[in-house]
Amino acid sequence: MKEKVKSKKVKEKSPQLSFYLLLSLASGVFMGLTVAPIGAWFLAWIALAPLWVLVVKSAPSKKKPIAFALAWAIGYHGIALSWITGIHPMDWLGVPWLPSLLITLFCWAFISLWGGLLVSLWAACLVRLDKQKPWLRILIGTAFWCALESLWSSGALWWSTLAYTQSPQNLLILHLGQLSGTSTITAIIVAVNGLIAEAWLNKNSSASSAPLRFINPYLTTATTLLITSHLIGFLLYIHPIAQPPETALKIGIIQGNIPNIIKLRPEGYRRAIEGYTNGYITLAEQGVNGVLTPEGALPFFQHQLSTSSLVAAVRQKGVVAWIGAFGQRGSSYTNSLFTIAANGKIVSRYDKSKLVPLGEYIPFEEVIGGIISRLSPLDEHQVPGAANQVFDTPFGRAIVGICYESAFPEQFRRQAAVGGQFILSSSNDAHYTPAMSAQHHAQDIMRAIETDRWAVRATNTGYSAFVDPHGRTLWRSQYNTYETHAEIIYRRQTQTLYVGWGDWLTPLLLGLAVLGWFVVKDD
Repeated sequence: MKEKVKSKKVKEKSPQLSFYLLLSLASGVFMGLTVAPIGAWFLAWIALAPLWVLVVKSAPSKKKPIAFALAWAIGYHGIALSWITGIHPMDWLGVPWLPSLLITLFCWAFISLWGGLLVSLWAACLVRLDKQKPWLRILIGTAFWCALESLWSSGALWWSTLAYTQSPQNLLILHLGQLSGTSTITAIIVAVNGLIAEAWLNKNSSASSAPLRFINPYLTTATTLLITSHLIGFLLYIHPIAQPPETALKIGIIQGNIPNIIKLRPEGYRRAIEGYTNGYITLAEQGVNGVLTPEGALPFFQHQLSTSSLVAAVRQKGVVAWIGAFGQRGSSYTNSLFTIAANGKIVSRYDKSKLVPLGEYIPFEEVIGGIISRLSPLDEHQVPGAANQVFDTPFGRAIVGICYESAFPEQFRRQAAVGGQFILSSSNDAHYTPAMSAQHHAQDIMRAIETDRWAVRATNTGYSAFVDPHGRTLWRSQYNTYETHAEIIYRRQTQTLYVGWGDWLTPLLLGLAVLGWFVVKDD
């Protein structure tokens, strides 16, 4: 008889569990809809709250909160990073159709689960706080999320911080990145969601005094935090940008529009040489000071550049060019950006230091290298550049980001701190969907705001762009088109609080969380 009653209870709970899992997944999907190109940024301020409620309410079961967190993360990262499916088919790399599909699905699943690990660890922390006071839970939950994002972004695989849910639409809140980088924005998003969740969890705990019995302190605080943070962002946003004439540079970009499927074939070589040489000449005749090309614009090694028609054009026109090509390091190669001076000589070189896992190198290659074929189109191994590079040009020191590096704000912060005066972002997103290009542009907008620098973006197929220090896009290219364009930017030597101090907010929040834990414990 007891077994029948137990079985009946399990059947009754099963639909409820399924509903909660679907609710977690749906709220994660809503968070995924906040990023470019959909850009429903306002959903980020409520999309984490359902997960917070479910984790706290189901804390005694231990396993359910982790399941809810994993479902939420799969919804968020699965939607936000669905552009990775654009790498299929990999016929341009010689990978057969079926293995290409399997590799693509593996990559999509892996990055979703990798993000799921972050959220699961956060949920495991929140579970242990179910008996704590709500205000302490909000503080620790916010601090721990920021700490996990900081840890993830210091590794090799990173892209979807909660902060980028606000780019490019919500420029006001993005300006808080000038204070302590992406952690500032992430902390506010998590805190607002936590306050909303605690308002629901404590909805029956009304104020004791009659006049205040209908006021929920958590909702009031959430509203105040939301308004105040945007007001601070507005004050930073309206700060005028100094534009001294002596700091002006007229920079041109060339968007070559060469599909990866032909990039390493004779037709691709011909189009690259003709397109970038003719584009350079066109821009040089418009009176630009320098021309930026995309990542790997010329599929040449460094020693081959001097004999190319593009460098010959540089010698003829005397206008500086930044050319994406391959550097050599022993038997290996680097993905590099070269400064070609007016005399056609290479005067500086930046090597991409953040390589794409599975795309530009294989993690644990000695273990899985024989299972997953290397996806690089070249025979040699690609190696990363040093972490402490500087990039000096005839116009002063520049900040460089090559493609994937746009997701790592520390790369840009460090270069700005040592004197970088403007941003050169060189990318090739041709093997992904347009959604990735839109998100890549959104990432560079954040980097421009955080460092208070003008940014120039040159991509192979789009979106190329010019962005001012307030994150406003002055011009953006079309997609899958050949284009040249020139704009005036200004060199800057300002230092935001973030550039000078880095991410100081995360350790501060962690310190307050530890202090709060012991204070409450002593009570």
